[in-house]
Amino acid sequence: MTAPPETPAKPRRELVASVLQRQGAAIALVVVVAVAWLAFPRFGSPDNLRDLALQSSFLAVIALGMTFVIITGGIDLSVGSLYALGGVLAAYGSQWGFLAALLLPLLVCGAIGLVNGLLVARTGMAPFIVTLASLLFARGLLLAITDEGSTTYQIAPGSAFLELGRGTVFGFGYPVFIAAALCLLGGLVLRRTRFGQSVFATGGAEQSALLMGVPVARTKIAVYALSGVLSGFAGALTASYLQSGVTVIGVGTELDAISVVVIGGTLLTGGAGTVLGTVMGVGLRNVIQNIINQIGTLDSNYQSVVSGAFLLVVVVLQRSLVRRR
Repeated sequence: MTAPPETPAKPRRELVASVLQRQGAAIALVVVVAVAWLAFPRFGSPDNLRDLALQSSFLAVIALGMTFVIITGGIDLSVGSLYALGGVLAAYGSQWGFLAALLLPLLVCGAIGLVNGLLVARTGMAPFIVTLASLLFARGLLLAITDEGSTTYQIAPGSAFLELGRGTVFGFGYPVFIAAALCLLGGLVLRRTRFGQSVFATGGAEQSALLMGVPVARTKIAVYALSGVLSGFAGALTASYLQSGVTVIGVGTELDAISVVVIGGTLLTGGAGTVLGTVMGVGLRNVIQNIINQIGTLDSNYQSVVSGAFLLVVVVLQRSLVRRR
């Protein structure tokens, strides 16, 4: 009787490498949460979990847009400044009502993202240079609106806009549910629509995509505009939660967004990535920071040290796993 053929070792290694690249952040998150739950009694408290989810929601909205951009093979360094600008514009617009507070940051930040996309797609300029210029432009506009940061726009206590950031359901803030809904929608768009397939094709092999008739230029314009809108919306949510347009937020947020997207398994070279992975990356980053806070004896600067070291390890592992595949 002939024995069944054994599975070759190479395909098995490729399968393991593929799973680790796509689900590595989720596996690491489960392990880290389990360790933190056992080591720190306060970690699993309802108040801490609610705060962790709320703080993660703002970054998740920004990182969602960054996921689309990076899958196309681009990068968006302007999201941190657009996040801060969106908060200031929302607080400024709140004096004219809910719609003005919500639409003003979406329109302005979306327009800046649209310009980013047009410059990248139509002129062939490097995304790094284009979005770096937008970072400076948005931060300069922010300072001009706030008189060099000396003016802080407040949202009136009775404003309906405050409910967007401060309302709760089962103890969890509205931003948590809003971020979850947006990420779910983003995942469906990325995996189940023609636009999502164009995003993957653009980042995977742009020249081949062009030959197949994929609207590469329109796809790039759309993802940068989307990134701008989501960054402005995250700023509006934060302003609603803080009841003011804080001018000092958003510094370094673009690096946080890039890091969680990469930690979640999206390749910096483009062509591969998932929204779920990005969400896991956001959770992993914030859980690690929460653990550092739980320890209490470590300086807050260690958060940046740990985040930087963790990102470096993830990038090295990603390159190794891609080679194995």
